[in-house]
Amino acid sequence: MEDSEALGFEHMGLDPRLLQAVTDMGWSRPTLIQEKAIPLALEGKDLLARARTGSGKTAAYAIPMLQLLLHRKATGPVVEQAVRGLVLVPTKELARQAQSMIQQLATYCARDVRVANVSAAEDSASQRAVLMEKPDVVVGTPSRVLSHLQQDSLKLRDSLELLVVDEADLLFSFGFEEELKSLLCHLPRIYQAFLMSATFNEDVQALKELVLHNPVTLKLQESQLPGPDQLQQFQVVCETEEDKFLLLYALLKLSLIRGKSLLFVNTLERSYRLRLFLEQFSIPTCVLNGELPLRSRCHIISQFNQGFYDCVIATDAEVLGAPVKGKRRGRGPKGDKASDPEAGVARGIDFHHVSAVLNFDLPPTPEAYIHRAGRTARANNPGIVLTFVLPTEQSHLGKIEELLSGENRGPILLPYQFRMEEIEGFRYRCRDAMRSVTKQAIREARLKEIKEELLHSEKLKTYFEDNPRDLQLLRHDLPLHPAVVKPHLGHVPDYLVPPALRSLVRPHKKRKKLSSSCRKARRAKSQNPLRSFKHKGKKFRPTAKPS
Repeated sequence: MEDSEALGFEHMGLDPRLLQAVTDMGWSRPTLIQEKAIPLALEGKDLLARARTGSGKTAAYAIPMLQLLLHRKATGPVVEQAVRGLVLVPTKELARQAQSMIQQLATYCARDVRVANVSAAEDSASQRAVLMEKPDVVVGTPSRVLSHLQQDSLKLRDSLELLVVDEADLLFSFGFEEELKSLLCHLPRIYQAFLMSATFNEDVQALKELVLHNPVTLKLQESQLPGPDQLQQFQVVCETEEDKFLLLYALLKLSLIRGKSLLFVNTLERSYRLRLFLEQFSIPTCVLNGELPLRSRCHIISQFNQGFYDCVIATDAEVLGAPVKGKRRGRGPKGDKASDPEAGVARGIDFHHVSAVLNFDLPPTPEAYIHRAGRTARANNPGIVLTFVLPTEQSHLGKIEELLSGENRGPILLPYQFRMEEIEGFRYRCRDAMRSVTKQAIREARLKEIKEELLHSEKLKTYFEDNPRDLQLLRHDLPLHPAVVKPHLGHVPDYLVPPALRSLVRPHKKRKKLSSSCRKARRAKSQNPLRSFKHKGKKFRPTAKPS
């Protein structure tokens, strides 16, 4: 472990089935956190590990957990099947991702190790049935795990051997402090524990005292974000709020940013305002709304990963705003009612191949910036982070830069070289679109989304069968008009494109629709190339002779 040479998976004494799964996943060598954490975990030590988002923390605890379970079953005395591993996460999405990762690593030992996810509150009955079969590993949020412990559908006092707290720095911010303390009362006195976090803050120190026993602290000597050769970070100062919308329009409509993008704002109301604004210009986007059911959110992420959308608008206001101590968050910022407190968007969601993260609104905290930026430049892929800043926000941005730079005092967020006067020709279009996005339009857009959820809900299907009149009223309710879309705004005339950008921009040209008479003329010519024909009063004769 102290060797200067990198330690490979094959040198860690792992079960051959785990090594085969790692090979299938295309991992040739461990990441830094995996290289340091796995050997220590296999020695039975408690771990407090800090590593940046996207560095492979999930596998860093999943691999030793599976190895210890397989080793116990292969060499230890025959004991009753029981839950021996517990993974606590702050969000349902992260629970789903952790379960998926553990199952992928257990592909070749699926009969020996079973994993259950109990994070979804709506599946309580089916979860109780799964827990009766005593899976080896349970993944869930503190509130859902505690609920099952209180109902006696989950028992850990006599069987738990390994506890993992993932994204530990978020648990108290989610208001899970009381639940976590109550949950620990249901655990045995002795167990091995891992705390995995992207940052070390006061909450993590409090958790360390609650959960860990003489831990080894891994504060890896690495930047909290990838280096400048992999992740480019820029800032652009916008004089007014209108300039932010104008710049975003130019970046997306002129394809100055290529590939998939994540747009971050600070409130849900802003998410819908931005989506309706971009819809005016035929730029398809979707909003990741924490108020929607988990299945709907996962469907949006799946569509984004499959390429149906190139742009997702998300908010981390419910997750990474001011910490909530000991209670659940009630109402969020103005204009937002409380959404699902276990629906995380800034981290815990596995977005694939994100080329750029655009901070349309400045992140509320340095930690929020780190976790937003962590959605791109993952797994050695390049990425860009572009932060829009108003003049009044520059001091706050300076604090973020100070935390990111650490001992290296050089600038982290470089100025984005863009001349706003180049896109002044688009300003009238931008204003026109902004005027169309009224508060009423935003309200109706949100209502329309909820209405669609009700109409397509599997759970309400039985209710609507018993109450068909309610279904008819919902279907034939007054039509909602989120915003007036003007088709001409979707087209960018060549004369509006700045001369300096014309070599970079390839405006999308629609195919002209032929008139019926022109289609007939073309069809006649294709049937008999030598025959002359008339079109719009003019006679046409073929010039080429057949060979």
